[in-house]
Amino acid sequence: MTQRVALYALPGAGTGDDVGDLLRARAESWLGRRVDGSVPDAAPPPGWNRSELDAVTVQARRYGFHGTLKAPFRLAPGRTLEELADGVSRFAAARAAVDVPDLALLRLSGFFALVPGRPVSALHALADALVTTFDEFRAPLTEAESARRDPAALTPRQRELLARWGYPYVLEEFRFHFTLTDRIDPDLEPRVRDALTGWFAPLLGRGVCLDAVAVFTEDEPGAPFLLRSLHPLRTASGTELPHLETGRVR
Repeated sequence: MTQRVALYALPGAGTGDDVGDLLRARAESWLGRRVDGSVPDAAPPPGWNRSELDAVTVQARRYGFHGTLKAPFRLAPGRTLEELADGVSRFAAARAAVDVPDLALLRLSGFFALVPGRPVSALHALADALVTTFDEFRAPLTEAESARRDPAALTPRQRELLARWGYPYVLEEFRFHFTLTDRIDPDLEPRVRDALTGWFAPLLGRGVCLDAVAVFTEDEPGAPFLLRSLHPLRTASGTELPHLETGRVR
């Protein structure tokens, strides 16, 4: 089975957070693709055209706007997407929504992303729990999948995490971010930074609520990741937000 599934944070998924709505609209317009596969009708930032933006967002656009909680994986033999979605729904109903404070633009390993302006222990706890709880649904890495992570470039601890959890940037190595670009050539960095700073100016320094866990799928290697189902977390008042089913779970 070549399909992969991932557990993502998706702000602005219709659960009532105005900042999340604005963040998702801006990010999907920047990337040129919504997570349902449709194309936003929005002009690019001043001084840019769509083809220039597409050139610096090839992989970011394919993955869609999201924050990774459990990185993409193939389902283990005998496991189904329906089982996973049901488990995530039960998990989310028992977990609180998380506020991500003071959004900041940062360059990480050569690509640009929006990140929390300060540490959020509840966000790390949510990601840790998703990584460990749903690892029984993950098929073991193949040699080729492991090699694509370039183990020689990882720290010893990151190699341990890759071998145990299928991804090197989990648990204490986890760093939450919303990816906005591919790796950017240093000569192009100032222009991209200026464009992103202007485009996301209404959001920088503001907080956003992560109020749902989203199940995304990649139907075959190289295909775009698409939102399949959304599973609301509990609000601060302890009430569960309405469940939203998006797309066809298969």
